[in-house]
Amino acid sequence: MKNRLLFFLSFTPIFFSSCSDSTPDDDQYAEYVVARPLILSKADFANGVDIVPPQPIDESGKVYTYGDYIFINDKSRGIHLVENSNPQQPVKIAFIEIPGNVDISIKDNFLYADSIMDLIVLDISDITDIQQVNRLENVLREGVIFPFEADIVEYGSYNYETDVLVGWETVTERRLIADVRTDDLFFTDEAVLAANDSAGTGEGGSLARFKIVGEFLYAVDSHTINVFDISDLENPKDMEDVYAGFDIETIFNRGEHLFLGSMRGMYIFDISSPATPTFVSEFQHGTACDPVVVDGDYAYVTLRGGNGCGALESGLFIVDISNIENPVLTTSYPMEEPYGLGVREEKLFICDGSSGLKVYDKTNVEEITLLNHFKDIVTFDVIPLESHLIMVGDDVLYQYEYLDDNIRLISQIGLN
Repeated sequence: MKNRLLFFLSFTPIFFSSCSDSTPDDDQYAEYVVARPLILSKADFANGVDIVPPQPIDESGKVYTYGDYIFINDKSRGIHLVENSNPQQPVKIAFIEIPGNVDISIKDNFLYADSIMDLIVLDISDITDIQQVNRLENVLREGVIFPFEADIVEYGSYNYETDVLVGWETVTERRLIADVRTDDLFFTDEAVLAANDSAGTGEGGSLARFKIVGEFLYAVDSHTINVFDISDLENPKDMEDVYAGFDIETIFNRGEHLFLGSMRGMYIFDISSPATPTFVSEFQHGTACDPVVVDGDYAYVTLRGGNGCGALESGLFIVDISNIENPVLTTSYPMEEPYGLGVREEKLFICDGSSGLKVYDKTNVEEITLLNHFKDIVTFDVIPLESHLIMVGDDVLYQYEYLDDNIRLISQIGLN
């Protein structure tokens, strides 16, 4: 069965100015961000995992570290593998092709990765000979994330009986405004549902949707905590899912609690019984994109407004969680467009999008102090390790050395 779906989201068009000698139609055009699906046949999807030489990155995503290696997600394509025994000279050594991949987590040389709705298990004990050892089909309940930040979404001709939607490609196009009208919208629920349906531990950043705690892997989708028993590392056991809330985006662990960042707030779950996470409390805020990290008695939440994130303003919220059953806002600070963040001792690191990397002293949470501001870079995700800081943004991997009152760049490597 084939469906053609053209879905227009709300937008603010960028108009081209006209002048006296321009054609009459110039002021009738605008620029739009157009999203188109990336499609694989079901046969190619099922056999899509492969290890190939280093590849140029299309769109850098989340970052993960394990031992002497850094794993950088290339959205919907797979994982770039970087050897990092010398942080001053990191080396790209391979690309792990995983169609529809967004997240990974690693324990004792077994790598767990999503491939749309499937969970892939790779043995990475020999980094030069990575092997797929298992594939659990249809255990992740949510498919490809809908591209809410696009102005226009075009499915084109998509046969969901034979094809799999593995991601989205976005481009900026100039179009006639008259051709882009919300009253032209026709929406096929069946097509959208079909597309979504087809759809020692390492350390990840605050944007992670996967988290390993002990012998369990927790993978969040927009409404659910998917729970896997990985006591047999090679053969995960799919456990009962736990309903978590709305618009879940990220997961963070501290002790016996999971902290879930959502577009509506922060949800806290108790995992003292690890197979059955239990709701404890929530902290609500206005609708915004929302990762969270925790240190001591405080949760640090960045809210990114604009585009598909809902809110107009962005900021850092610091929430007192000393009473885990009653989280309370302590204070907030304005930000430009924050994505990932991290904490290490008294330092707070915030990837503030095109505004760069910001480093704060958080000794006094009610009056944090800016220590460093690296302005001329675009930042996305960050991991503060014990020895140094790892950050990815704008298709570049950055590494920084900690100093007493600030940090210093020690290396950067382009991923293209």
